[in-house]
Amino acid sequence: QVQVVESGGGLVPPGGSLRLSCTASGRIFRLGAMGWYRQAPGKQRDVVATIMRDGVTTYADSVKGRFTISRDNAKSMVYLQMNSLEPEDTAVYYCNMRAKENILSQTKDYWGQGTQVTVSS
Repeated sequence: QVQVVESGGGLVPPGGSLRLSCTASGRIFRLGAMGWYRQAPGKQRDVVATIMRDGVTTYADSVKGRFTISRDNAKSMVYLQMNSLEPEDTAVYYCNMRAKENILSQTKDYWGQGTQVTVSS
């Protein structure tokens, strides 16, 4: 099994910054794409940013220029640097990692438990 754990959420005023971290542990043969998603109350879970194993990134239009996703393959970690935060960024942020547990297994999606980000004065 692969375990995924996020950290770094909290309360921040508008215009502030936060850095989320996510680490994977357990039986990991190979990590593939990683991503951050968020879910606000009463809304569906939406993708925020993704990063491929080779470093290619994608961002939701609403966070382009403000958020930066990065990864450290050696440490099995992915990060989300969030700047110029807005109240609309308030949500539970989830980390997603695609991984293979062994050479014969299929690639599966693994999710963290989520970390709350609240942007408010």
